[in-house]
Amino acid sequence: RIVPRRGKRLFAKYMRAMLHAKNGCLSLGTGEMDYIRFGSGPRVLVMLPGVSDGLKTVRGMALPFALLYRAMARDFTVYVFSRRRQLRPHTTTREMAADVKTAMDALGLSEAALLGVSQGGMIAQWLAIDHPEKVRRLVLTVTLAKPNATVEAVVARWLELAKRGDYKGILLDTAERSYSPRRLHRAQLSYGLLGNIGKPQSFERFRIQAESCVTHNAWEELPRIVCPTLVIGGTEDAIVTGQASREIASQIPGCQLYLYAGLSHSLYEEAPDFLPRVMDFCR
Repeated sequence: RIVPRRGKRLFAKYMRAMLHAKNGCLSLGTGEMDYIRFGSGPRVLVMLPGVSDGLKTVRGMALPFALLYRAMARDFTVYVFSRRRQLRPHTTTREMAADVKTAMDALGLSEAALLGVSQGGMIAQWLAIDHPEKVRRLVLTVTLAKPNATVEAVVARWLELAKRGDYKGILLDTAERSYSPRRLHRAQLSYGLLGNIGKPQSFERFRIQAESCVTHNAWEELPRIVCPTLVIGGTEDAIVTGQASREIASQIPGCQLYLYAGLSHSLYEEAPDFLPRVMDFCR
């Protein structure tokens, strides 16, 4: 039994070295922020994940992320930032963007290509608006610029489940809204088996992040985004809607728009050309 465990540890160590995977934590003065880094490419890419970050940060996830996105490791040095571990009530997406800017400064990142997914895309909008010198290229994926009835209903449902401490319910509800029918069964099975694995001790951080999604409104200021921008959405997005992607693209000068027909909120997992599309744009 000892030998296989040792072999697994050695393999993980080897892969971390090969992919330059590192787990880190920054002290921002206002709280600690978990982040991960992988890859050794000359271009810097910052990834901002969605509201699931409120349930679990990227702490300890450097190797899994590096393996999942290993195609990026040669061309990019990738940073993935969580939100601060301690969020005060009513923290806004704009304030979260200010934290990302502080984190980039702390790590000596003068500029980067920026990939924001869902709530991460809302934060990315503010970073590009308030700190344009930090964003070389911008990819906004399955996100919105102002509230709509769909996201308000979804967040209300998640907040009710969080109030009951129903972690599995949040995962299953998200899966049902995010995946195409051919992928949904596998996701439901996976989340059903996981159950309470990784269940947070408190849902407060998730609640704060979810609420920030329905108060986010950068609509009037989107024309201030000056970097090359690509908006990616799914026509069947049941969380933010595909129309939200069209709206963002209409407000940003020179913006490119790509919509995946028939896909919803997890298109970045389902579309095989999503990652190559992002990498081509960010190069």
